[in-house]
Amino acid sequence: MSMISEDLQHLLLKYCEPESELLQQIDRETNLKVLMPRMLSGHYQGRVLSMLSKMVGPKRILEIGTFTGYATLCLAEGLTPDGILYTLDINTELEDMVRKNFAQSKYNNQINYILGDATSTVNAIDEVFDLVFIDADKKNNGTYYDLVFERIKPGGLVIVDNVLWSGKVLGNQQDKDTQNIITFNDKIAKDDRVEKLILPVRDGIFIIRKKII
Repeated sequence: MSMISEDLQHLLLKYCEPESELLQQIDRETNLKVLMPRMLSGHYQGRVLSMLSKMVGPKRILEIGTFTGYATLCLAEGLTPDGILYTLDINTELEDMVRKNFAQSKYNNQINYILGDATSTVNAIDEVFDLVFIDADKKNNGTYYDLVFERIKPGGLVIVDNVLWSGKVLGNQQDKDTQNIITFNDKIAKDDRVEKLILPVRDGIFIIRKKII
């Protein structure tokens, strides 16, 4: 999924913060036991998410797409002492693994793990968010964005993963998934309510900041 060389990836890891033992364990277990382990954010992207979260200092975080909880724990590192992170996922098969991972973390009591269709469960959360991370089914990126936008504080961040789609967004022959991602990227580019940029981190992450009016 990464668009940079393996040597450069190793160099980047040399100069960033190390993973915790728990994050290393989640990475190993995900790769050993879970289908499509490449969906895990991994060391470098995890440090990017952690840094962004710490820069925001969020009191409320929403994550759409938990997977095995790696990115969740990275985002939680920036929470205020009284902060809460809501993470939504539809995959009940991973529930035991995810709850075990969270239970081993010092952020366990600050994480609210909710199973179900996010297009429904997000509406049951009565919160305003400082930071939102969208990393679920790509066809619904625009739907999730629209659902949460009015509940994001001015100056808050929306981070969306996989927006470069292994470089397929540059191709002439684009499948449906790629077309969906391009449609979402174009939607954000035209949204004058936000400031935006794409970081070519791993599979591309869109950093979207809601303007302060």
